[in-house]
Amino acid sequence: MVKPKSIIRNSFKSLRPAYAGVGVLSLVINLLMLTGPLYMLQIYDRVLASGSVPTLLVISAFAFGMFAFYGILDGLRQRILSRLAAWLDTKLTASVFDLSTSLPLVLGPEAAKIRPVNDLDTIRNFMSGPGPSAMFDIPWLPVYLGIVYLFHPTLGTVALAGVIIIFVLIILKEYISSKPARELVFASSERQRLTEYARTNAEAIQAMGMMNALKLRWEEKNNEFLAASQISSDSAASFGSVVKTIRLILQSAMLGVGAYYAILQEISPGVMIAASIMTTRAFAPVEQAIGQWPLFVSARQSRKRLTDLLALRMSNDDVMDLPIPTKRLAVTNLSCGPAGLKKIVVQNVSFELSAGDGLGIIGPSGSGKSTLARALVGVTPTARGTVRFDGSKLDQWAMSRWGDIIGYLPQDIQLFDGTVSENISRFSLNPDADKVREAARLANVHELIAALPDGYNTVIGKSGFAMSAGQQQRIALARALYGKPFLVVLDEPNSNLDADGEQALTNAIVKLRESGSIVVVIAHRPSAIAAVDKILMIDKGIAKAFGPKADVMAKVVAPVPNQKGAAN
Repeated sequence: MVKPKSIIRNSFKSLRPAYAGVGVLSLVINLLMLTGPLYMLQIYDRVLASGSVPTLLVISAFAFGMFAFYGILDGLRQRILSRLAAWLDTKLTASVFDLSTSLPLVLGPEAAKIRPVNDLDTIRNFMSGPGPSAMFDIPWLPVYLGIVYLFHPTLGTVALAGVIIIFVLIILKEYISSKPARELVFASSERQRLTEYARTNAEAIQAMGMMNALKLRWEEKNNEFLAASQISSDSAASFGSVVKTIRLILQSAMLGVGAYYAILQEISPGVMIAASIMTTRAFAPVEQAIGQWPLFVSARQSRKRLTDLLALRMSNDDVMDLPIPTKRLAVTNLSCGPAGLKKIVVQNVSFELSAGDGLGIIGPSGSGKSTLARALVGVTPTARGTVRFDGSKLDQWAMSRWGDIIGYLPQDIQLFDGTVSENISRFSLNPDADKVREAARLANVHELIAALPDGYNTVIGKSGFAMSAGQQQRIALARALYGKPFLVVLDEPNSNLDADGEQALTNAIVKLRESGSIVVVIAHRPSAIAAVDKILMIDKGIAKAFGPKADVMAKVVAPVPNQKGAAN
């Protein structure tokens, strides 16, 4: 079994040959960058000394040709880096989307603060920007300093002193800026999260006059973001100004020291100019890297965050699949709680169901019914105990095949932007049209769909045809029934249904049981459990009763007193 966290490491490792090629290209680029200093050296020491115009024309033509070649290679390098960043995004995007979708099941409410897709965008934006080019050029700094040292040891010493000062400042900036960078990312995430919540709940906000209160909260979050952004920006600007000042001082120092040794006739004026230009060129990638430093820090934090988050989940796509279960569901001493919270809600629940059984789970609100439902379908981790299908746990099947085993209708109806057919078929790449229609008829929603503007091809969701809550619930029910999975779990399936919808639900449960499916219904309204034969009563997370429906209902339903106080 492969840990998903290795995906990031392996993806970056796959880029090494390409980056090695970029390194070779950078070698040629940096050699071509010597054209400017050498050109000035020849101008001062050869052309001006001889007064030869033909020599000036030949040297200038050669230099212009080298500069043109440099421009082509530099543009090519940036295009290569941009495409490598896009390749990395393509390689990781599926895993990051899966992570973004599954984090709420692992971290619970904490997942709302995390944006894996944004982290991948941050990494890609840095990799396709000028930052990597600067990093490929920085290793050539010693070469430039070495050439300057060959011109004159004192000039090399002055340049080296400037390098040491700047690198000390870089280390200091790394230490100082790490915390503000983290705070900026967090503030940005909080600000974006509030915006998303407001957009999602726009109707409730408008109807209940919540806008002014939310605007005050938005201003608070925005002020926190602006403050964090200002601190980060001030730090970067101050550091950049210091480095730029040091570079200007160093450039002037090189000219001053060079002029001194030129007066002493230890170097020529051409060497003085060439040394100054070469030192400036040596520091150019350093200054560029400093400008990209905030992006580099953010990209590094994003990579670490993605690596850590991917380590929370294990991929089981490489398991050898078992046959689809057909006989029984066994729950043994099951204890679990909401994702991300260290709290046990369901405690030591045990029961067993056979193919064709129907179970109704009843109990007071907050007793753990929905948490148990989520544990049955594998979206809530178990603290203790097991849920087994024909003797095997769900992770013995690849997650991509769970849909063949499980149908699930959650309390919160979640339809996606797409056609009715795509939603019912669970966005299958190769949907079975007959199964789509069969599921729709089971949910008694076929006629409703046929009356839509484009039938099964009608686009629904936030950007499509607006459906009522009852219509959405029936479409979601059809999705749960698609393919007649072995286990169908319905959480409050009749909360938005009218009398006809409730009758259709009862008929669907009967037909599913007749086909060999196990149906589990979480219900408050008695009509939802009309077609089940067993009842599990839960109170405060503990199973109080389990058995045939008539027996359990007789125990848990209090007799109704008559007008004289006698029990009916």
